[in-house]
Parts: sequence; C-alpha cells; structure tokens
Amino acid sequence: MAGPDTAPTERPGPGVPGAPPASGAPVIETRGLTKRYRGGQLAVDGLDLTVPGGSVFGFLGPNGSGKTTTIRMLMGLIAPTSGTARVLGHPMPDAARTVLPEVGALIEGPALYGFLSGRDNLLRYDTADPTADPRTRAARVGEALERVGLAQAAGKKARAYSLGMKQRLGLAAALLRPRRLLVLDEPTNGLDPQGMREIRALVRELAADGTTVFVSSHLLDEIEQVCSHAAVMARGRLLTQGPVSGLATGGRLAVTTPDPADAARVLKEHGITGITLDGDRLRADAPPGTVDLADLNAALVRDGVRVRAFGVERASLEDAFVALTGEGFDVAG
Repeated sequence: MAGPDTAPTERPGPGVPGAPPASGAPVIETRGLTKRYRGGQLAVDGLDLTVPGGSVFGFLGPNGSGKTTTIRMLMGLIAPTSGTARVLGHPMPDAARTVLPEVGALIEGPALYGFLSGRDNLLRYDTADPTADPRTRAARVGEALERVGLAQAAGKKARAYSLGMKQRLGLAAALLRPRRLLVLDEPTNGLDPQGMREIRALVRELAADGTTVFVSSHLLDEIEQVCSHAAVMARGRLLTQGPVSGLATGGRLAVTTPDPADAARVLKEHGITGITLDGDRLRADAPPGTVDLADLNAALVRDGVRVRAFGVERASLEDAFVALTGEGFDVAG
C-alpha cells in the first residue's frame, strides 16, 4: 500500500501545521491501543508504543503476536476497539487522508496485477496518484525499479515473479514518491541472502535520507543488523521497547579450558553463579560490577587452571527475546 504524496515542495517550518515532527520526536505513538475481534479474541492489548523520528524501528514478535494487527490500525485499515494512535503527529484513522500520502507501506505482501509487467504495475500505481506529475512518471518508475534491483526484470509479467521479486516490486511501489515514514511488514520474506543484503542496504540509505523506517519482522538477525530501535511483542502485549543496544543487555562469562571442573570450582568460590559446562567450554552469569575480570582470570591461573580463552560475551537480541518470553525464535532467514 503506497499512498500519494500531497505535501508541498517546500516543507513548512517546525511548529507550523503540517510540518514534519522534529528529529527524534515520535513519528508513531500509541496509548492503550487495543483490538478485540468478534468472539472475544484479544489481538492487541493496551499497546503503548513510541517510534522516534529518524529511527529504523524493528517491530518483533512471532506469528500471532499482534504485529500485523497493530500495523493495520496504524494505517487506518481497521479501527481499534479502544485506545489511540497518532502517526506523523495526527490521530488515526481520523486523519488518514492527511497522513497516508506521507507514508509508504508494504503490508501482508503486495497487491499486484499478474497480467501486467512489473513496470506497468508501477505505472498503474503512479497513475492512481492524483498529485503525481505524468511528465516525470516514467523516470520515477525507472528509479524505483532500479533501487530494488528489478530493472532487468521490469518487462516480465508479475505473475511470473518469484515471491522475493514480488516483495521487491511492492517495495518499489512504496518508494515511487518521497516518504516521511516507510512501514514494512516482513520486507525480506522470500528473498535470498543477496536480496536480503540489498534490502538492508536500501533501508539504511532511506534512513540516512531522513525517512523513518518501521520494520515488522520475525528475523532477529535482520533487526539486530539494521535497526536503531526495537520493540518486542508476544501474545498481543508489548514486552519491551527502546534502543537495540539497550535491549540486549548483560551477557555471559565464557571460559575455554581443558580443566572445566576446576574452573567451575574456582568460579563458585568467587561467587559466580549460573555455571554450565559443555566440553572444554564453561559459561556462567556475568560477574557483578564489583568483581574485576582480570582478578577473576588471575585466580583461575593461580589455582592451576589452564585458561585458553576468557571474557564476557555480549548478549544478543535473541538472548533478550528468550529471556523476556521464554520462547525460541527464528534468528535467520
């Protein structure tokens, strides 16, 4: 879904109606956002979400966690049961006519005309935009195809496209005009590793140009590589949100030694907990700040433990997710 851009050529200044939010100001903000379907199914439960302007924001959660329902409410496609949502500073769905021209979105896969070529699909999308200048239409379509790597397949009928190519074409439709906000629901679905790298590069490029990118994904690996901020959903509820660097906090002490039993004994004597052994690899809870790692390593050596590697491994986003939900999660495409 990609709406037309009705904004004037010159943006109004900050504080003027219609002006873009200041850098870092919320581009998406929800308070108590709730969606209950007929029959009592609670899809989204009291969501308080804040997406800073200029961020690449990862929206994480397994299937059924409420991600797509949330996006549909943000885009005005369905009405919430209760609570509020503001997008680009305007209430949704009431201000959809004002907001959607500033937003490019790819939700639940692109809607394509299979009998038309990729290029003709984009021409059809652009023609439906009443503000689009027909004199520059061909150039805009060509540039969008180039950006998503479909220039060589532009003349091929969409029904012959692979799933990954269809994803790219939907993304191209969202990029026909400059957008202040880009909302992508599983944008790398169906892409091979090279295609995934290209989409990551494109997201970074768009963010560098000032576009806020909101990426819903079940791929923790993707989010960790490209996003500055993230939120984790499970069973309709928001578990945590914030900078990605802050979500993956803590870590595990890792020691490689041919003397794991002796190492475990020494670490226990120094108050280290959560010790597990796997061959010559020992892991444990990271020591508290009052314990100096160098002193801990020296204690192992003094006791005759042969230390081949020693240090604290940074916690990953996967570790944070499992700690929050108790569930496993896909971490790669």
